[in-house]
Amino acid sequence: MKNNHDHLAYFLISLVIGMLGLSFAAVPLYRLICQKTGFGGTPQIGLLKSEKLKEDHWVRVKFTASINRNLPWEFEPKQNEVKVKIGEPMLVYYSAQNKADYPIIGMATYNVSPDKMGIYFGKIQCFCFEQQKLNPHQKMDMPVLFTISSDILKDSSTKDIKVVTLSYTFFEYKP
Repeated sequence: MKNNHDHLAYFLISLVIGMLGLSFAAVPLYRLICQKTGFGGTPQIGLLKSEKLKEDHWVRVKFTASINRNLPWEFEPKQNEVKVKIGEPMLVYYSAQNKADYPIIGMATYNVSPDKMGIYFGKIQCFCFEQQKLNPHQKMDMPVLFTISSDILKDSSTKDIKVVTLSYTFFEYKP
């Protein structure tokens, strides 16, 4: 009888440890899955390559910006939207200004919508890849270089999408 209780105790302890391990691994695994599949509007990150197409195909990309309410910055896109030729790189800028009397490090998160466009939205260079430090009252323009993959033309679920929104939210980074 005691042997059965020992097995049950080991099983339950193993189960608890396994669940604890999975809870710690959930966030990195979710990010990895989103980056690989484009799920959740996560754009692909890649190298610059221009794709030559037989026909011109265009998509309008709109830009939005927001900040966490605890971050004393102003943050906005330099342009509200651009018309992007599919397969061609596009460079746009966002602007941020620290309104505080002390330096602040910020980190941006991003999203592409509609979600199914995330896999075709390739970021080549982005301020969101790194922390951004702004000194007191400093203003900085930050580039985003991206492309929309021509693979979008092979996906019937995206054929009616003519407008894509790229959204950023800045948060204060506290190491």
